[in-house]
Amino acid sequence: MHFDLVDLSLFRHVVEAGSITHGAGRANLALAAASHRIRAMEASLGASLLTRARQGVTPTPAGRALLSHARAILSDVERLQSDLSAFAGGASGLIRVLSNTNALTEFLPEALSAYLTEHPGVSVDIEERLSDEIVGLVAEGAADLGLVAGTVETGTLETFPFRRDRFVVVVAQDHPLAARAAVDFAEVLEHDLVGLDRASALTRFLAVKAARAGRPLRLRVQLRGFDAVCRLVECRAGLGIVPETTARRAARTMAIAVVALADPWAVRDLTICLRSLAGLPPFAQDFVAHLRAGVE
Repeated sequence: MHFDLVDLSLFRHVVEAGSITHGAGRANLALAAASHRIRAMEASLGASLLTRARQGVTPTPAGRALLSHARAILSDVERLQSDLSAFAGGASGLIRVLSNTNALTEFLPEALSAYLTEHPGVSVDIEERLSDEIVGLVAEGAADLGLVAGTVETGTLETFPFRRDRFVVVVAQDHPLAARAAVDFAEVLEHDLVGLDRASALTRFLAVKAARAGRPLRLRVQLRGFDAVCRLVECRAGLGIVPETTARRAARTMAIAVVALADPWAVRDLTICLRSLAGLPPFAQDFVAHLRAGVE
């Protein structure tokens, strides 16, 4: 049995992407070359590593075992490169970050810009995911750190505060609620809503709150981003519940009004989660420090 680092990196990308095609793209390999490598790995091992289906691939028990070792080996190699880079004149390396939509669009760009300026040899690989997905992937070692909503359970991961935002209601400027300073979530539930898709952590969170209020979440339109929600609200498709930072920015160019959500849970904390701060290479620890520096 002989696997090289390219094999291990490819296999990790394929499993995390759930697709040989997408995994090959992340590994910068042609699909044919990636497929050949996967088949050669399976032939060398004498066992199937992936269960293939029309909707994608999932690891077999042998594949899950290989994935665990691949992540550990690749992490050690990245640490080795980081440690040796000091002898080559500066820190270099890769930081793998998973972020939810709000953190990625509203707060991460500024902190990332400052960090990259001070660390020219470091690259940051960012992937947008749902908060609950991020927690699981960070715990598995698929990323160095994650930026998640404070509403998700982080288990045994180390956590640090990142930023604080709050939910608000966005309505068309001629909507009856537009003149209100604040509104309760129970009253919002009397109207049709535009929101993120039902698989998103935010929509699931709001659905739980609606159920506790004894009301359905009348989600008429499901979208993938907060800016799109604001645009549909402007077109009178319904009301939206979005982060205040998003709403205030959108209100500068869209005919929408921003109404405070009076419920105490409307305050939204964003959290940094990781397996071990001490276990990160120095340049990644510096990145976490940069993220934490803007905490209010």
